Order: sequence, then C-alpha cells, then structure tokens
Amino acid sequence: MAPSPLSRRSFLTRSIALGCSAAASPLLTPLSFASAPWDNRLVVIILRGAMDGLDVVQPYGDPALAALRPNLGFGEAAGAPDLDGFFSLHPALSDLMPLWRAQELGFIHAVSTPYRDKRSHFDGQDLLEAGTTGIGMAAGRDGWLNRMLQTVPGIEAETAFSIGHENMLLLKGAAPVANWSPDVDLSLSPQGQRLAEMVMHDDPLFRDALAEAILLTGGEGADMMMGQTGKTRPAGTRLIAEFAAQRLRAQTRIAAFSIGGWDTHKGQATSLPRALGGLSEAILTLRKKLGPVWNKTAVVAMTEFGRTVRENGTRGTDHGTGGAMLLAGGAIRGGKVYGDWPGLSETQLYERRDLMPQRDVRAYAGWVMRGLFGLDKAVLENAVFPGMQLETAPGFLL
Repeated sequence: MAPSPLSRRSFLTRSIALGCSAAASPLLTPLSFASAPWDNRLVVIILRGAMDGLDVVQPYGDPALAALRPNLGFGEAAGAPDLDGFFSLHPALSDLMPLWRAQELGFIHAVSTPYRDKRSHFDGQDLLEAGTTGIGMAAGRDGWLNRMLQTVPGIEAETAFSIGHENMLLLKGAAPVANWSPDVDLSLSPQGQRLAEMVMHDDPLFRDALAEAILLTGGEGADMMMGQTGKTRPAGTRLIAEFAAQRLRAQTRIAAFSIGGWDTHKGQATSLPRALGGLSEAILTLRKKLGPVWNKTAVVAMTEFGRTVRENGTRGTDHGTGGAMLLAGGAIRGGKVYGDWPGLSETQLYERRDLMPQRDVRAYAGWVMRGLFGLDKAVLENAVFPGMQLETAPGFLL
C-alpha cells in the first residue's frame, strides 16, 4: 500500500546549539515512528539537556533541601502542588495535576543510566538512547527501541523521508522506522553550531539575539527561545505531539521525540519553567488528541542525567547524576512517586554532590515494554538492554 500524502511529508529540524551543547537545544526535535502488532501504545520523550528532577519533583520533606537550595523554591510555600506529603510538583506543571489525581501521571526518582562522572550531554544522551553500559564502536550504534523492534516479527514502518538530520539514535538500527519533523528555516553548518555553542554557553543575551533572528526568518522554535515566563507554550512541541497522536490513533504503536531546553546552569527559576511548559503541552496534547486511545498509552519521559543537589552561584544547577523520570497515560498506575529515596545529607550523596542513583533507568523502560507488549524478560535483559537486570516489577502499569 502506498504511504499517505501526510506520511510522505518529512521536514527535519535544523538547529543551533543552546545551553552548553547542541544536544541540549530545544530546536532539535526529530520525531520517529514505528508500527507494531500490538494494541497498546508507547511514547518515549527524551528530555535533552539534563532535567533537574529535584526541582521538578521537589522532596520538600527532606530536611536537607532548604539549605542546599536557598533560592530555588520548594514545597507549597513556593506554590508547588503537594503530591504525597513529601514530594511536591513544580508549579509550571500544575496543569498536569488533574492527571495526577486521575492516576494518569507518576514519577520515578533517583534513577540514572550507567553513565558516571564525565557528565557530557552528548555522551550521556548517546548512552541513554543506546541503552547499553558503554558507548563507542564496541557497544554498537543502534538504539534500544530499535533493538526491541528487531525482536518482534511482522514489524512494518511508515514510509517517509529524512531531510537534513539523522534519525534519533533511540530508533536507529536494522528495524525499519519512519521519520517526520516540522519545518524550520534556519540552518547552520556543524562548525556554526559549535561556534554558537561556545558563544552562548554562559550568556543568555546571545540566545535572545539569535532567537530574534530565527523569529525574523519565520523559523519554528523561536517562541520557545524568546519566551520569558513559564506560560510560554512552544508551538513546535505542540505540532509534534499532535502529529504523534494522529499516527498513534492509526497503525503506529511507538513514537519517540525530544524536548530540549533543560540545561539550567544559571537562572533556573526562569529557564526551567519554559522547558516544563513544553513538556506539559506535549502530554496534554497527547491526552486530548488520542481520545480513547489514551487509555492504551504509556508515555515515558527520560533525561541523560540529573543535576547537582546544591544550587550554584548563578542560581542554577550543574551536571549531576541521579535524576527523575515522568510517566503518563491511561495505561499507567499513576498518582505515586516511585523509587527508593536515597536522602540528601552529604554522606548520602553521590560523590558528596549528586543525588545517589537507586535504580537503572533502563530497567523502568524495560518494565514498561514488558507490561505493554508482553516481551520476554530474557529478551529485554540480553537483546534490548544488554547488561541490565529487571529484578522485581514496580507495578506502575495497569
């Protein structure tokens, strides 16, 4: 059967670097799809730039938090909705509280990939999307979602074109997948991206100036860059979520895309709400546009690593280790913060600076796929996530 006219359209986002790497850019949002012989749906969102899980799901009940973060708000006193008497939700995600109350939203704290200590966005994201214990030629260059598809007979991909940028590593591999992304007019050479990365690392004024240039050229994504409040809702993210929902209502069963803007080295109280606005917009759009299919859907949002427990001198946070995941959808058992809380006293921290990881982020992704698709435990541990052990399921799927 010939692909539909819509599936033939493929506009790949070209972008410049934001934060401290191009990998943290909110404009780099390739969208990938694959059809599968299941009725349940899985959406994986990669949060590029290292989301600060301690600010998103704030452990205000830990007595050490206030001294570690005197300028970053926590608890109901800062307008954060209470979740369970120990954790509160960042105010920029308040629109998601109806999902929490409906048990369609949950979180997992103190998770990480096997990546440690170097804290590079590019390496961290590669490891997150590869799903392996190491990176490089020896580990291969395919993604864990693609390896999962390779284990299932009868997989058929949407037919599409990819223009100007390679596929997400998450879905790269031997199994066929399709790609689509909204059009963006601005493009830079790799050398230009690197130069922008160096220039804008420590000065948000450059980001504003570049955003104005993007806006004048009519490029997508400028609204995310120019936004100054947590109310900013990036149109590009909404378009991606709408297209994902359209395909998931049809024969597509797996969708993956990324949201950038999480690299909050300075002025986190201003920059983090903008990124959270995009995440909230994506989830709410999926819920609205999926209709009854939402009840068969699990959304997993994950990031390359967490951020430092202590805020820095510019009221931001630096690259850390343990982080948080977000779960949403009618197929999950939400209304709970999962995971074992390690504590924030100095002796409880990783290298006395980061949240101590308690569980492999890959295991949670594995539990989601096992619950949704009935995949064999040995397949997940050996083929999809080599070197990972599933252990006991946390019970967050219906």
